[in-house]
Amino acid sequence: MSEKRRIGLKDIARELGISISTASRALNAYPGIADETIKLVKEYAEKHNYVPNTMAVNFRKNKTMTLGIVVPELIHYFFSSVISGAIQTAKKHGYSVFVSQTDEKVANEIVACRTLLSSGIDGLLISISNETIEGKHIQEFLEEGKPVVQFDKVSDYLETPKVIVDDFQGAFNAVEHLLKKGYKKIAHIGGWADVKNSVERKRGYMEALRTNGFEIHGDFLLECTDISEQEGYEFTKKLMESHNPPDAIFCITDLVAIGAIKYLKEKNFQIPEQVGVMGFSNWQLAGMVSPGLSSVDQHAYEMGVKSTEILINILRGKALCTDQTHIVKTELIIRESTSVKSHKDQEPIN
Repeated sequence: MSEKRRIGLKDIARELGISISTASRALNAYPGIADETIKLVKEYAEKHNYVPNTMAVNFRKNKTMTLGIVVPELIHYFFSSVISGAIQTAKKHGYSVFVSQTDEKVANEIVACRTLLSSGIDGLLISISNETIEGKHIQEFLEEGKPVVQFDKVSDYLETPKVIVDDFQGAFNAVEHLLKKGYKKIAHIGGWADVKNSVERKRGYMEALRTNGFEIHGDFLLECTDISEQEGYEFTKKLMESHNPPDAIFCITDLVAIGAIKYLKEKNFQIPEQVGVMGFSNWQLAGMVSPGLSSVDQHAYEMGVKSTEILINILRGKALCTDQTHIVKTELIIRESTSVKSHKDQEPIN
């Protein structure tokens, strides 16, 4: 027999003159198999570097021990951290992971989901695109008896477990921090009007202003389309060149906030003395830009771990596949873009 290829159960059975089923049972030390046979089979398997064909075993069990993850962006620090947590958790439980990105396009999401479904994955983790509303292509997994866990950006049309960030409270805390530092004219560069996490961050922003006795100005509310650094730059330019410029900007993500900082530095605005800047996500870049960016940490890795644990528990029959929502708490990280005290700190909040 050639050693250039991996040997299988058939090879072991043929060489030792036993049946394939006996070889399989001996490798697994089944009761009723003679100790001598078990020893003989295991020694032969070890000598010839036998590796079990787990794919074949799992196929017979109607399982592939694989999970799918679909995210809007792979290079996004938040999503890469979620994926890292998911992969580490899946690996611990014996699962492999396939990852796809949608570039925030529902058409790409449909292709990714159907490709994963046809590949036979056992379950799906997904953060929907900005364009996704009802998610009928995701419902197809549920119709096939395959569990789905949504995370971060989710659709309420789908009855699945959801793991989300407390976007409202995170935004509320961020804006209240700015108010306590003495900023009184706080603008919000937000996201899509019909995307849940964008809506919740905007709601937190507005509630923080209301609670502290400040009016909400429509001119201070802007909506990104691409959620990009360039939009952060352009919207900050628009705000600062207006007849009523803000003295602080709360941004939907750190990437947008970095664009804001870029414009302010180019125009020689002093940060945070003249204009404070607050992000959301706590990307690794937030601590590397100058000045360091204050941000809201979403604990992305924890979200990846939690989402994957829920999915695996469903697959193992340890949890019901319900539409229960699990909330990951945020943490406010203060850096130089809002932390240096100025004359504003001496002014009382209305």
